[in-house]
Amino acid sequence: MTPADEILDMVDENDEVVGQVPRGEATERGLRHRCVFIEARDAAGRLFVHRRTASKLVFPSHYDMFVGGVVGAGESYDEAALREAEEELGVLGLPRPVPLFKFLYEDPGHSWWSYVYEVRCELPVAPQPEEVAWHTFLTDAELQERLGTWAWVPDGLAAYHRLREFRAGGGAGATA
Repeated sequence: MTPADEILDMVDENDEVVGQVPRGEATERGLRHRCVFIEARDAAGRLFVHRRTASKLVFPSHYDMFVGGVVGAGESYDEAALREAEEELGVLGLPRPVPLFKFLYEDPGHSWWSYVYEVRCELPVAPQPEEVAWHTFLTDAELQERLGTWAWVPDGLAAYHRLREFRAGGGAGATA
């Protein structure tokens, strides 16, 4: 089965399931589904940053400061967060990612409910080569220096800015 064949739950504006379709069809038709974004930091507090492979269905070859992906049909956000983090980081035995907030990401042609998580990864990473073309760990200052110069995935950038607002507000109140 290819990533395009994976079955996803389609959801409405209230994040209620309204049907199921293959991922490729959801992408092609811009159907709303669910995604997870996991901020992964190493033991030193540096952020895992990577460039997506050229074969990705959405935003190929773009940089991202989150690991994550789509939530499969019938899968919970929490299950998807752990699965995606372990897959993309190439580790087993990761602590369960901590849920922070959920928001609706929309731009022309894309719409998904997005749950943002954080996790500490103190294990050596071996990123999945089908997902990650390049990776490193950056300090927050190093990431800030690259925000205006690298091509970032737009949904990850939106999640990053919302995460900064969330933390600046003391972590209170999810954004929808």
